Amino acid sequence: MKKIALTGIKPTGIPHIGNYLGAIKPALKLSETCEARYFIADYHALNACKDPVELKKMTVEIASAWLACGLDPKNTLFYRQSDVPETFELLTILMAFTPKGLMNRAHAYKAMVQNNLEANKDPDDGVNMGLFTYPVLMAADILLFDTDFVPVGTDQFQHIEMAQDIAQSFNYVYKTQALKIPQPIAQEDTKTVVGLDGRKMSKSYNNTIPMFCTEKELKKLIMSIVTNSQTIEEPKDPDTSNIFALYKNFATPEQVENMRARYLKGGLGWGQAKQELFEVINAELKPIRERYYYWMNHQEDIWNALKEGSQKARLLASQKIAQLRKIIGID
Repeated sequence: MKKIALTGIKPTGIPHIGNYLGAIKPALKLSETCEARYFIADYHALNACKDPVELKKMTVEIASAWLACGLDPKNTLFYRQSDVPETFELLTILMAFTPKGLMNRAHAYKAMVQNNLEANKDPDDGVNMGLFTYPVLMAADILLFDTDFVPVGTDQFQHIEMAQDIAQSFNYVYKTQALKIPQPIAQEDTKTVVGLDGRKMSKSYNNTIPMFCTEKELKKLIMSIVTNSQTIEEPKDPDTSNIFALYKNFATPEQVENMRARYLKGGLGWGQAKQELFEVINAELKPIRERYYYWMNHQEDIWNALKEGSQKARLLASQKIAQLRKIIGID
């Protein structure tokens, strides 16, 4: 039997190429060899977004993005977290096996506490229970579907480790293996995508390249990538170049080898390097961009696909909950 891969997709606006290379593309590749179960994590987004119109808009946008990138709802279980209430029953069960001290160590919570202390505020100022228990809901998302692999960025590894701890605690108490222990997986070569300024590409740094901007906007952004003051004639180190770091994620192996040689030889100006980067990125994103706008113009089809996927997910989830209820004595 195929291994099961699961990914939660939080609706946080239009994805950028860092999301595409680091999350979307690897997850879709994984779906070729695994039984994939990918969901829109709209309840996770509620911690940060309290605007109902915006939350629904972002849900449609992120679903359109994944469909445009090649997710096929016929071959991949694609559903909305909020349409599978069994997730929240499992959340309640798992709470009884989750030490508060484990939640105290969660990176997001610790960061907020640290920021509050530095600002001379109450340590828990602005902390809601949704944020504090975020890792338990994430564990419920994962454990409900007997997940083998969770493709995540390295900053999310801690959450998978917490899911492992919680599952092991449950299994130990009831002397069972009912909760499968998931494993995180990451793509080593794309886990950190360089932004326009050389730092990690992130919306918080305002250094991203949105996936679905126009060709004109794409070119303008690429031409703004930070470079040094080396002249055209000077040889350049491709391994310290922001342009080359992005180029090798979109070009063919032959193009990468050729570009590396031109860097080292000299005679390649930054303007020309940026132009060639634009060409390889645009070549890959253009058809995806067109499919994205197709889906955005057919939103009823998106909701129907999510509804159908959620119905299938509930069948699986209800079987798991029935098994767990019997184990804990609430059947």
